[in-house]
Amino acid sequence: MNLDGASCGELIASVRGRLPAEHGLTLGFGDCLVEVSCSTHALAVVLADYFQEFLCPPRAPDIFISLHESAILHPPHPFVFKQPEPCKTGIKEAWVDFPDGRMVRKERTGMLFLFGGEEHLAVGPCLANTNQVVNFINNRFIAWKLLKGSLLGHAAGVVLNNRGLALAGISGAGKSTLALHLMGRGACFVSNDRLMVEKKGTGLVMCGVGKQPRINPGTALTVPGLSGVIEDRDKARYASLSRDTLWALEEKHDAPIHRYYGSGRFVLEAPLTGLVILNWKPTGAPTTFRAMGAHRSALLASAFVKRPGLFFKPPLERGFRAPDIFTYAALLSSVEMFELSGGTDFAEGARACLGILSPGVGGAP
Repeated sequence: MNLDGASCGELIASVRGRLPAEHGLTLGFGDCLVEVSCSTHALAVVLADYFQEFLCPPRAPDIFISLHESAILHPPHPFVFKQPEPCKTGIKEAWVDFPDGRMVRKERTGMLFLFGGEEHLAVGPCLANTNQVVNFINNRFIAWKLLKGSLLGHAAGVVLNNRGLALAGISGAGKSTLALHLMGRGACFVSNDRLMVEKKGTGLVMCGVGKQPRINPGTALTVPGLSGVIEDRDKARYASLSRDTLWALEEKHDAPIHRYYGSGRFVLEAPLTGLVILNWKPTGAPTTFRAMGAHRSALLASAFVKRPGLFFKPPLERGFRAPDIFTYAALLSSVEMFELSGGTDFAEGARACLGILSPGVGGAP
């Protein structure tokens, strides 16, 4: 199948005309309703299972996304390659901009993602790359929230006793692992790696995305209740590895919240009352937990501020301006901010965080 069209809208219409998407599901992400239509029943079944806690009855959606199973397509358009981030190798994405939208290609899988205005579409070997499909659905929701004024943070989120805590840090700092430790102590899950923050009433609200945790073997084997994520045949192999090697392994495993913690433990919206920056390292040194006064802006810039990337292309007529660090600092000025530094110790980190979520119970200052 050729991908015909000189604009984003024409390309989307071409795919939808040739590969009808007639198998649907509706997702409720907070105050946003997302309708997803799939060209195959099999893909709809997989997505319904993945997003089962967010399924809701059909009604007029805020976002419509169509997903089309096909062989890898090779559009004749002049793609621009996105250069890898520092300390990373290999080009993963390329894109083409049109006056009415953008097309992104995943270089390793051949998946194509098109979006512009009210139109959102993915085409390619979707079933073989459901993680990328899930990310695309969540990215459309993130874009919707950003256009409404939310700020995007690189953080996990949990909530307990109607108090929400954002856990921020660079990739690999242990945000998801610490969040899962806190879930084992009664907290509910808000988000794995992305949070949108906005002012609502007199306080702040954080909103997560419907992304199940994807964890490394080190997390699966050390967080209570998650060892079942690893198949028995792999456990012996992991057991023979040193601690540092185990934690450095980039072999991701899905850990669905409903399967390991029960239903009702994944909520997408909660008050934001505290922000913890994970600025620790696996050195064996004692863990230090302290409230932050000075240097808040510097820590926010390095650990919390997140740019949307290729999957956010606001329409020119919306006049969108990317927020700067001062915008983030002003919005978060009322939030208590803490830092975990020294050596990585998830048990100690969880104890300290519980002191914020349950004052008088944990050990936070």
